[in-house]
Amino acid sequence: LTMSKPLLWSPESPTLYKVRSRLMKNNKVVDETITNLGVRTVSVSREGGFMLNGVSRKIQGVCLHHDLGPLGAAINKAALIRQVKLMKEMGCDAIRTSHNMPSTMQMDVCDSLGMMVMAESFDMWIYPKCKNGYARFFKEWAEKDITNLVLNHRNHPSIVMWSIGNEIPEQWDKNAGVEWAKRLQDLCHKLDPTRPVTQGMDRVDNALNSGFAEVMDVVGLNYRTHKYDAAYKKTSKGFILGSETASTVSSRGVYKLPYKTTNHGVYGDGQCSSYDNEWCSWSNLPDVDFENMDDLSWTIGQFVWTGIDYLGEPTPYDLYWPSRSSYFGICDLAGLPKDRYYLYRSVWNKDSHTLHIAPHWSWGKEMVGKTVPVQVYTDFDEAELFINGKSQGKRKKDNTPNPNAGQDS
Repeated sequence: LTMSKPLLWSPESPTLYKVRSRLMKNNKVVDETITNLGVRTVSVSREGGFMLNGVSRKIQGVCLHHDLGPLGAAINKAALIRQVKLMKEMGCDAIRTSHNMPSTMQMDVCDSLGMMVMAESFDMWIYPKCKNGYARFFKEWAEKDITNLVLNHRNHPSIVMWSIGNEIPEQWDKNAGVEWAKRLQDLCHKLDPTRPVTQGMDRVDNALNSGFAEVMDVVGLNYRTHKYDAAYKKTSKGFILGSETASTVSSRGVYKLPYKTTNHGVYGDGQCSSYDNEWCSWSNLPDVDFENMDDLSWTIGQFVWTGIDYLGEPTPYDLYWPSRSSYFGICDLAGLPKDRYYLYRSVWNKDSHTLHIAPHWSWGKEMVGKTVPVQVYTDFDEAELFINGKSQGKRKKDNTPNPNAGQDS
């Protein structure tokens, strides 16, 4: 197709055109279909990082599991629209479909609302992570599934990147691991030469030493922020993507005293603090990722784990009944924003101001007689806190770059 001066698709302006395809026989229409089309370009390079329509930008993304919380795994268009709008209001511009191939309906919603997508495929290859996982089918079905993924979705402008795996155990394997990474990426290129390919790698040293990371168009690192600098220097790509970041844990409206910043916060009630001061042994607080994105010019963005809580993986309460869903979400299982939502909004949403205070004032009896830490999330450089008309003081942001960002310490 040749189009004259088309309006370009982007998260800020998701312009779509309609392509009408007709099958004719004896000058009569036998069949007809209408396909939405968006015009845009995507590229990654050492010089420009991630570029959409020729303009460099850092991805402000979240990971989303396939389920819709209390609605389960069945697709519901209204729920998908709500999810995407909720994330966009936060300033999010991209979704990683972790770790499942997306539905056509989900991609239609992302096309129309303006949400970039990393469409992801597998959570394991040959080496099993669990007894009944995809490893049982990988050798027979991997290339068929990738083919179906790309052919079904390659006309969606929202998809800007393919992912062929998440934390694949074969990262250490310089033979079979590297061979399969190249094989699946080459298949993506053959079916769609317009988009780069990545995967989320968590065993950074293994992936770097085996050549596994070097094979990929985009080196995607899951966590391991202290290894960013080494990965950047060892690969030839010239940029690093935070393919999975943060894994901060919190429960909406629950505030633990005394205030404690910890990666091992476990309490008798099976809840995490909403002060956003708790994370997991392998992960970190959001500030570390914000720092890397700000101070390291060669980072091209991040996908936060996760935008919304999901069924399963109730870390740090994996053995605690009745915990049955995650605490990682920026929003809870019902899609209601936690305080952390406003932290990301204060950094990511450049169109609207953010001024949010935590904890809420109706916390309850446990506040009486105690010194209560107050957190304020705002995009303003300075904030002043008042209680009953009396100033409690001002706080000003420190925007000084960290010279040790992304390095081992």
